[in-house]
Amino acid sequence: MNDRRPLTRKDVIACLVRTLDPLEYVHALWEAGAPSYDRVDQWSDIDLYIVVEDDRIDEALKSVERSLSNLSKIDLKFRLPEPTWHGHSQAFYRLKETSPYLYIDLVAMKRSSKDKFLQFQIHGVPVVYFDKTGVVRDDTVDLESFLDGIEKRLETLKTLFAMFQIDILKELNRGNDLEAHTYYMNNTHRPLVEALRIKYNPFHHNFRTHYIHYELPAEVVKRLHRLTFIADSDELRERRVEAEEWFWDTVHSIDRNTLRSQSQLRLRGKSKLAAFARKEPSDPTTVIP
Repeated sequence: MNDRRPLTRKDVIACLVRTLDPLEYVHALWEAGAPSYDRVDQWSDIDLYIVVEDDRIDEALKSVERSLSNLSKIDLKFRLPEPTWHGHSQAFYRLKETSPYLYIDLVAMKRSSKDKFLQFQIHGVPVVYFDKTGVVRDDTVDLESFLDGIEKRLETLKTLFAMFQIDILKELNRGNDLEAHTYYMNNTHRPLVEALRIKYNPFHHNFRTHYIHYELPAEVVKRLHRLTFIADSDELRERRVEAEEWFWDTVHSIDRNTLRSQSQLRLRGKSKLAAFARKEPSDPTTVIP
């Protein structure tokens, strides 16, 4: 019988810090995700980022895997095929001696990479475990360029929404309820969610439903529940009409000046926290939430 306690996030991160910090080709290690928003709970995974010399990514990932293997048997692992959608290397690990919720999602970035997910307003303020070369600093969002992109995205959403509502209706008319529901979630529900996120928090407009319970008003989330959990074809037909009306009301209510004002407030709030991300803890095991 094995009486050993399950490994904690503190154990896992401290192990990786001890392994990676001495390596001269690894420049920084930080954590994002739930800790960046002060939302760590027993179901949180571990979202880690490392910056590595360009030609040593594979070597760094091998060091990570060896380190984790010394801590616990690796139950499952998966490395995204490359090139990845974001241009970095990314691997997932589930350890036998941790909670299955506590899997490791690790992104390894080349030192020369331009986008390191360090726009604090979008990705949250990172928890830095070491930063030897000053890599971890806020890549401040250019607000006007960002709003230009939002306006273009809104035009795309409006065009696609108008064009593809017919796909739900044709499958309902054919009696194909599964196909109709899939089209509804992709062509009606998903753009509605994005439009609502643009209205209430444009920095997370493409996060889909991630963090939605924290970032949208409670009454909006409650209404989305009604449009998400649907009993049958007749209800789907009714809910699609309701979602369509809400989508158009939402996109017509979005104003660049209002978005600018909201975004400026958010940017100012994040700038006050940015200095925290540069603090390197002398003992990495003491700062783990």
